[in-house]
Amino acid sequence: MKFSLNDFLIAVSFALDFMEKDRLGMQSNHGKRTAYLTVCIARRMNLSEEEIYDAAALSILHDNGLSESSLYEELPGEWDHAVNRFEGSRGHCMIGEKNIKDYPFLTKPQDVILYHHERYDGNGYFGLEGDDIPLISQIIAAADSFENYFKFADGDYSHGEVLKWLSICQAGMVCPRLAKVLQQMVEDQSVWANLSNDRIEQALDEVVPSFEMEVPLDKIRQVTGVFSRIVDCKSSFTRRHSKGLAEKAARMAEYYNKDQAETTRLIIAADLHDLGKLAVPNSILDVPRALTPEEFETVKKHVYYTRVALEKIKGFEDITEWAANHHEKLNGRGYPFGKTGAELDFNSRMMGCLDVYQALTEDRPYRTGMPHSQAVKVLSDMADSGFVDSGITKDIDQAFSSV
Repeated sequence: MKFSLNDFLIAVSFALDFMEKDRLGMQSNHGKRTAYLTVCIARRMNLSEEEIYDAAALSILHDNGLSESSLYEELPGEWDHAVNRFEGSRGHCMIGEKNIKDYPFLTKPQDVILYHHERYDGNGYFGLEGDDIPLISQIIAAADSFENYFKFADGDYSHGEVLKWLSICQAGMVCPRLAKVLQQMVEDQSVWANLSNDRIEQALDEVVPSFEMEVPLDKIRQVTGVFSRIVDCKSSFTRRHSKGLAEKAARMAEYYNKDQAETTRLIIAADLHDLGKLAVPNSILDVPRALTPEEFETVKKHVYYTRVALEKIKGFEDITEWAANHHEKLNGRGYPFGKTGAELDFNSRMMGCLDVYQALTEDRPYRTGMPHSQAVKVLSDMADSGFVDSGITKDIDQAFSSV
């Protein structure tokens, strides 16, 4: 299918920015601003259009490894501006590099995310120095530092602070050539104007080279599988939820004799159905008790955020519906829009049933997963009450009774 890499990048940045805000307390739009600054630097360093696109993609993805919840305990509460990193955790660099190995980059970038916290003078996580550090890693490190050093959302910066930051760069954080480019860039007032919250998404779209390519569905599925892992790793309570739902969607597609294209699109929808959970704080997701009404209202917003992100991707219209409708119910008592059965197509209904079945059968820290028969009994009771499709419930019973 025709696949807009730019559309996908914007969708991903929307979700990852929420995650960084929750994990690290970053201001909103951190990924977009870092990507914009990366492109500004890369253009001034005369990189090719393909390299600039890849630099933008890598900058948006640079902290994707932070979703790994086990890393959260390693991160202290304060950012070291001089070194541009959280002390004590390089695991997110290694996980982040591994996660993006299947992304369809236009060039062949190597170890960019792995080394995005290295400094030119060797004072980084891995001790690389000088030109041993990939150039795009150096550019992203500078853009990331620039973005973190100032509060662009409020225009809260001063010329003195800019000069202080530049002195850190010139003292060894970046190579002399890059330091010269940064000096030129911070004097460009259009750069500052484009970093505001109300401008950054349009500005990023304007500067990132536009690439649309024919990408096989199975290759797109490799990419969405990465984000399935990122979402699942956000909370220890849902370590396999998206992966398990994708497996069950594939099984039901086989049961219904769906063709390969529709099957893959269903799996992609399952991969991405909880993308919006990156916007839900872990302080709520990881609560080992019943949620308060206020907490549940926050959790319910995740499907809306899933829709907002996926709607940005041309060609994902049906995938967006199947992914974002998984908490709607036939009787109109679901969320976020309270759709009724007449508004839900077959695959949306199936995804809703499978999401319940997957949740019931998977282990959680506070309970073990239900056996098939018990989970089907719960689904059947829901079907009797008009919540889910009774025919699909019976088919799920048939399809998984011998698994």
